[in-house]
Amino acid sequence: MSISIFELFKIGIGPSSSHTVGPMWACRRYLDRLEERGLKTLTAGVTVRLYGSLALTGRGHGTDKAVMLGLAGLRPDTLDPDDAEELYAFIRQQGELQLDRAQRIPFREGHELLLLMRERLPHHSNGMRFEAFDAGGREIDRADYYSVGGGFVLSAAEVENAAPVMTNARAPFPFASGDELLAICDRERMTIGEVVLANEETWRSKEEIRSGILSIRDAMFDSIERGCRMDGILPGGLKVRRRAKQLHTELLRRPEQALRDPLTTLDWVNLYALAVNEENAAGGRVVTAPTNGAAGVIPAVLAYYERFVHSANDDGVVQFMATASAIGALYKQNASISAAEMGCQGEVGVACSMAAAGLCAVLGGTPRQVENAAEIAMEHNLGLTCDPIGGLVQIPCIERNTMGAVKAINAARLALKGDGTHFVSLDSVIETMRQTGVDMSEKYKETALGGLAVNVTLC
Repeated sequence: MSISIFELFKIGIGPSSSHTVGPMWACRRYLDRLEERGLKTLTAGVTVRLYGSLALTGRGHGTDKAVMLGLAGLRPDTLDPDDAEELYAFIRQQGELQLDRAQRIPFREGHELLLLMRERLPHHSNGMRFEAFDAGGREIDRADYYSVGGGFVLSAAEVENAAPVMTNARAPFPFASGDELLAICDRERMTIGEVVLANEETWRSKEEIRSGILSIRDAMFDSIERGCRMDGILPGGLKVRRRAKQLHTELLRRPEQALRDPLTTLDWVNLYALAVNEENAAGGRVVTAPTNGAAGVIPAVLAYYERFVHSANDDGVVQFMATASAIGALYKQNASISAAEMGCQGEVGVACSMAAAGLCAVLGGTPRQVENAAEIAMEHNLGLTCDPIGGLVQIPCIERNTMGAVKAINAARLALKGDGTHFVSLDSVIETMRQTGVDMSEKYKETALGGLAVNVTLC
């Protein structure tokens, strides 16, 4: 296993892991590069060029904001969204920023920030090029980075060398496919979650792993709670009204409704996903799971487990997240979790598959039933396009997370009704997703050039 639990689940800000969180980390990496080369104090100007999907949907996804805040020295995992909004407004107004909180440099969209919608860098649609200049206007450094989904950022050299996110040289149970993972479970008589946690100990202690996972759970639930409190109109111009607060109020007002309508449970699951993704669309703090566009699926299913399953406990949360991360790692390694490459099947589809596996595991599923749950969930998300209206992570993204969460619960329950034997393997469905993504028109891969993005009239 080359991808850690804590690489797939990262605390950041909305609305997009690939277009907001990733570019902020790319800025951090470039600032560190300038520091390591002794160039930061010589830098009097920086130009950032955004290519492909980053340019086409950059404004709607907050990429311009992410770049400005990132160059100013902020990190997505520690910034305060309210403070960040004030700093962004200041930079836009003044046309300059403090490079890594130090010297002031000019920075204006159209001058130092360029959105090249008709161009793309060679390795990925989410490409960025950084150029640094001295006081005389001479270029002193240049570097390309790619935001490859889920907040992961790779340099051009790392992409060319297929560099892993984390080394698996010392991991006791490395796996690169679902079949390999199941073989390990059979041989070692371990669950999928136990395999992942054993590998995770390569990098962290048991106590750090457990506390880290529970902290991620807490961050997920914080985004649910905040989403249930907030109302009003989401930013961006579509005038989409938040719905989670009203739904939450209605559910609390009529608790006895659940006695008459068993499907009220699904109303709560819908609420959890709505709350998270409305927070994400507003630029609030969420957890990439494995991306921001799909940030509501896993928290909604995890909240369903904690609040509706009588045997739920913290040990189950750890197993849920570990199991889900194994599935996410397989998609990341063998296909992609980037909508710019795969469409939304690579985001909500993958999140649905991960959530189904995690839930199946904590409901007592065997490794083969868990693998079956993950396969069922993705099989019925194949071909899902990414065509956000206005380039905003709002329509259809917010509701799509509710559907992904409900579908994950159903996939887990279907798998538990069988013995794990099934016709289509998880490896086959991952490869099918990859091939589908390759064949999918660019119009449907986070460019806002097709589908709902062009067929819905904006008033």
